[in-house]
Amino acid sequence: MIGPAHPLRGLSVLVPRGKGQANAFSNMIKGYGGIPIEIPLIAFKAVDAVKEITRIINELHIYDWIIFTSNITVDTFLSLIDSSQKENLPKIAAIGKKTEACLQEAGIHVDFIPTEFVAEGFIEDFLPNVQAGMKILIPKGNLARNIIYSVLTEKGAIVDEVIIYETYFPDESRRKIIEAFSESAIDVLTFTSPSTVDHFMKVIIENNLFEKLKNSVISCIGPITKDRIKSYGLDVHCEPKTYTVDHMLESIIEYLQKK
Repeated sequence: MIGPAHPLRGLSVLVPRGKGQANAFSNMIKGYGGIPIEIPLIAFKAVDAVKEITRIINELHIYDWIIFTSNITVDTFLSLIDSSQKENLPKIAAIGKKTEACLQEAGIHVDFIPTEFVAEGFIEDFLPNVQAGMKILIPKGNLARNIIYSVLTEKGAIVDEVIIYETYFPDESRRKIIEAFSESAIDVLTFTSPSTVDHFMKVIIENNLFEKLKNSVISCIGPITKDRIKSYGLDVHCEPKTYTVDHMLESIIEYLQKK
């Protein structure tokens, strides 16, 4: 533990996750003396198993690699396949510690992990594995970028991207944001993706709450999320070098102690 026993004592901290994912992060905040404010800024639902998804699931054996970019992708993908398909998967690449852990917990061996947990870093590390004509599958969400697809295709790989889940903003979270900022403000704001920023800021702007953010400490994971926050005219006060919520919380504490 960094610094004093309760470095977040009395501070409210936004937890931008749903009930199923919020527990670990909220417990860490409580352990540091903080007050977790759970407002899911993003939620996911599997898309209907359309013909394209069904075809790809039945032809997994033709691929050389499957690239997983998030634990949500892993969970959704595994819900679409049966045990025999799970035991005969191609080589697996995973971006991020949580993605890797999710695969390992499901008993799936991970063949490649990049040194950086963003698409650009993944591509640089992964390219030596790519050969012309190689078939690669990338299951993804509807808002995911296509940078990996573009670069691997340029290198001669045959890449299939398939959208298996959709991202949305839970309706009840709009009310929770307005209530949280109606009288005071949340002391520490944490964002884990550009979508969480957009969903949050849409409510803030529509309800004229922007001034309420001026005293909040803002932290995020990853350069894309940071750029999205700055596009709204806000500063990012702290960010972790390792892209996990554990390290994000540590970076917040370090910032507060220096401040």
